[in-house]
Amino acid sequence: MTFRQARWDEPLLWDREPSDDDPRPVGEIPGLPTAMRRKARVDWPEISELEVVRHFTRLSQMNFGIDTTAYPLGSCTMKYNPKVHEVLARRRGATDVHPYQPEETLQGSLELFWRLERALARITGLPEVSLQPAAGAHGEFAALLMIRAHFREKGELERRTEVILPDTAHGTNPASAAMAGFQIREIRSKEGRVDPGELRAAVNDRTAAFMLTNPNTAGLFEPDISEIGEIVHGAGGMLYYDGANLNAILGITSPGRMGFDVAHLNLHKTFSTPHGGGGPGAGALAAGETLAPYLPVPRIVKRGRKFALDYDRPHSIGKIKTAFGNFGLDLRAYAFILAHGEEGLRHIAHRSVLNANYLGKRLGTVLPRPFQTLVKHEFLLSGAPLRARGVRTLDLAKRLLDEGIHAPTVYFPALVEESLMIEFPETESRHELERFVEAFTRAVNDTPENLHAAPHNLAVSRVDEVEAARHPVLSRKDQRAAAKLEGALPDAAPR
Repeated sequence: MTFRQARWDEPLLWDREPSDDDPRPVGEIPGLPTAMRRKARVDWPEISELEVVRHFTRLSQMNFGIDTTAYPLGSCTMKYNPKVHEVLARRRGATDVHPYQPEETLQGSLELFWRLERALARITGLPEVSLQPAAGAHGEFAALLMIRAHFREKGELERRTEVILPDTAHGTNPASAAMAGFQIREIRSKEGRVDPGELRAAVNDRTAAFMLTNPNTAGLFEPDISEIGEIVHGAGGMLYYDGANLNAILGITSPGRMGFDVAHLNLHKTFSTPHGGGGPGAGALAAGETLAPYLPVPRIVKRGRKFALDYDRPHSIGKIKTAFGNFGLDLRAYAFILAHGEEGLRHIAHRSVLNANYLGKRLGTVLPRPFQTLVKHEFLLSGAPLRARGVRTLDLAKRLLDEGIHAPTVYFPALVEESLMIEFPETESRHELERFVEAFTRAVNDTPENLHAAPHNLAVSRVDEVEAARHPVLSRKDQRAAAKLEGALPDAAPR
């Protein structure tokens, strides 16, 4: 398969020539108070619908998307979003509701939320679930606020100041803990897993929580999870579950069975909703009996045959979002769960593990694997041997883009030199796995010159990363200023 990405010299809409048709005059709006009328014309581009459609279609052709290519992003799982779920989320009953309508007019929506919470409670093995958080990191932050509230109520907050993390933790874990007012303490892994001895030496009466992803970011299941729970709980701390990798254990085990007190879930990673990416997100939050009273309000309750929003939760951390959850994404997740059923969800875990181990076995002959054992949903490779040729893992990642495949996660986790973290979720076929093996092998064996200059086949080639970080072009004003500095005409196309 030969990949060539479209390259359009596509200017910003504001910099396009106006359409031949004269813009329609703005008529007076009867009854509009003078104070609410604009004093000057709005600077909107006057172009036709056809030009707008072509503009955004061309931009889409200069991008990667899950509908056109695989995303082997380890940790940040990117799965195909079934179109039937998109159809459901676009129905008028889903799009025309307002979060501040009276509860009696939202009974169907509230029931859907309530049923999804019950399903997620069963899946996680934790009895109470809130759909309030807007994203996974938001769920992390809310969970840590719940842990704070718990220790405040026990009179231990002044002492419980530390959150412990393994060196395989996601970057949002320490960020969320710090935002919640905790100090961070990192412990070293042993062969990619938590060392119970290191953890035992780290916990003390200052420990508020231990945050853990299981399977972890090396794709390894923590075999000592029962002992880990005993160590943390023995010190009086809480055990927190990062649900980024839940797709690897669906129907096989659960955070509740492993002894966790609270867990956040990324619905896009496990239940195939669109990835947030700064837009819509959803980070469900599940809690055990100890922390459930502190879940954010409102909670959805069923009273007889009616559903209601309950704010009367005196131990709650309060509201963490203006409106309740993200209905479109929650609806998609619920449809995904219903479509698969219990046996289907278990099959997702089996297929995720199979894909990861098959790819790991094949690619382990191309680059070294730091952990040779069986993995769950993802695996690590080390690009360290490439350095002898003057090549970095980043060069390899850029070269994979030329094959029409999104690059894997690189340089994370940091415990592996020149690391690549690769995950092909259960939605990818054997054919796609084989295509990736062939593309990866070609990229590794390419010349240093080609690797340094990659990508060659994309709309945008290699950029100056230092310059881009120092002077990002994020707006029309930035773009025009950059063009002016380069001596280009004011209406030059974006770089």
